[in-house]
Amino acid sequence: MAGSAKSAAEDSVKQPPANGSTGLAVPRFVSLKSDKVNVRRGPSTDQAIVWVFSRAGLPVEIVAESENWRRVRDSEGSEGWVFHSLLSGRRTVLISPWAKGQESVPLHDSASTGSRAVAELQAGVLGNVVECDGEWCELTVGDYSGYVEQNKLWGVYRGEAIE
Repeated sequence: MAGSAKSAAEDSVKQPPANGSTGLAVPRFVSLKSDKVNVRRGPSTDQAIVWVFSRAGLPVEIVAESENWRRVRDSEGSEGWVFHSLLSGRRTVLISPWAKGQESVPLHDSASTGSRAVAELQAGVLGNVVECDGEWCELTVGDYSGYVEQNKLWGVYRGEAIE
């Protein structure tokens, strides 16, 4: 009986995953820490650099993990491997990057399409997430703060709540 109690207690302690991954949800969004982040063909410094991100704070989606490496996808769908320390858990978004050259997106003063627009945001503008309720995200963009409909953002999932 005591042996089974010990086993149950040991089972309740979360063990790190055997493959070296973080145990965090995959996929998930993070952002780039630096304005120069090498993206490699595979999870090793021996792998070729396929491109370099040059925008700190850019949101990327982690789609796989291998030891200290994260396979990321950008807003255009390109994927490659980045060393984990070049990524931050800070949540950022791009304003409708798929709508290049099209209409701007209003930054509202409250979470309602009927509220006043405090700014008009062009596609590709980078914003910092304050919180999201699954339909609207509160953002800061430069000196402005307000709300944008969540479905007009890349860097958060539809329906995702962020506190």
